[in-house]
Amino acid sequence: MKLSLITAMLLGCTCFAQNNTDTSLYMKSDKITYLTDIGSETGDLYKTIGHHGPAVENEWMALRIYFSDKVAIDVYSKAKPGLELRKANWYPTPEQQKEGWGADYYKVASTVGLGGVKLWDGEKVVPLNPVTNRLARVGKTETTSWMEMISRGVPYKGKKVDILVRVTVFSGKREAKVEAVSLSGEKVQFATGVNYFKDFQTKKGTNYIAVWGKHPEDVAAEIVEIGAAIKFNPKDYVKTTDDGTQYLLISKPAKSLETSIISSSARETELNTLDKLEAYIK
Repeated sequence: MKLSLITAMLLGCTCFAQNNTDTSLYMKSDKITYLTDIGSETGDLYKTIGHHGPAVENEWMALRIYFSDKVAIDVYSKAKPGLELRKANWYPTPEQQKEGWGADYYKVASTVGLGGVKLWDGEKVVPLNPVTNRLARVGKTETTSWMEMISRGVPYKGKKVDILVRVTVFSGKREAKVEAVSLSGEKVQFATGVNYFKDFQTKKGTNYIAVWGKHPEDVAAEIVEIGAAIKFNPKDYVKTTDDGTQYLLISKPAKSLETSIISSSARETELNTLDKLEAYIK
């Protein structure tokens, strides 16, 4: 009986210790106090919040949502598994990068980034902007960390809608989950996807799009090849399109949508090529 009890306690401690995820939300003016939520009627706290918006991470990558008209998802790539966000604040020094830390190699530009969400009005992409209010929140469970961006009062087809974008990372799982919800109950067409640049390699399957190449990033110590992929249910979409900077997936009218995203780096030892990334997805 005593042995069983001790074993159960050890297993419980092991499960808790394996939550290799974290959140990060703080003001640039105060890097000591971490927040759980913050809002703005302007919808733009890009220059006020650390790393320009809420962020989450697991062992292999960190993700952030820009607190601005973009509401795009950006990636912090790692060379080795581990949690770095609270020490690196997204921007480790060149010396730290050379010592094996990750870096911000990914470039979003004016796209959705990796799995970011916008709307589609039947003819064009509609940004989640302007808003009457935008709110960012972060939180943790025993095995996950999550972040949310709620954009309220977004003009869409003559009405105003409230859209939630939630990103969840899992301990021990490379894929992150992205959820989009129309909080006002109106069915909308969501637009999501993955961006790319010149000379990128692309792999496509029935339920995924994967890209690989060098982003024109200017804040990292070096330029590194980065892989990014989105997995989706093809039954949720009416069309795909390519505008020259991103592969976009246009959903059927829906109240909610869910995809999975994954990113890897040529600096790591596991998924360091496009073929390996695609094999993992399959």
